[in-house]
Amino acid sequence: MVKIKGHEINPVLTKVAFNRKALQFKNDLISILKEIGVDEYDIKIPLEAIAIKNVKASATWYVDNHRMHYSYNLQNKFVDNLYVVLKVIQLETKQVLSKEKTINEFVSAFKEDKDVDKKRIEARKHLGLEHDETDFNVINKKYKDMARVLHPDMPTGDIEKFKDLNEAHKTLKRELS
Repeated sequence: MVKIKGHEINPVLTKVAFNRKALQFKNDLISILKEIGVDEYDIKIPLEAIAIKNVKASATWYVDNHRMHYSYNLQNKFVDNLYVVLKVIQLETKQVLSKEKTINEFVSAFKEDKDVDKKRIEARKHLGLEHDETDFNVINKKYKDMARVLHPDMPTGDIEKFKDLNEAHKTLKRELS
């Protein structure tokens, strides 16, 4: 089980028909987003040519002129990452349809800047992490070590560097939670 955005998801381990399953997950994602009024032409879900590769899966769509984005990269195969993306978006849209969540809360949960991938790379560099680090325990430890040094209440503290550190941590936290 993985816990994402307050949901527990049981990831699948696809063993056959990787490309076909990835296409099925993409089509399911499009259908789910259309249920809450997203136009099919405002949805972009890139498929990996070889769905068994260890590659990040993502979905981008637009709601009320807001760019929405969600990606996942903690499974070993693109198709399995895409399944997690599907489940997260499916659970969130169900909450909108059942009125447990407003469309504004939904937008807030997925709204991303166009340069989000660049910001994530910069955040990892800022924290002195490998470009592909996804273990949040490792990220948190590095953040806490740096925060102890940079906190404004410490003799070595620097308020601007501390703000930058917090922004980097927030960027990665949002990606991985």
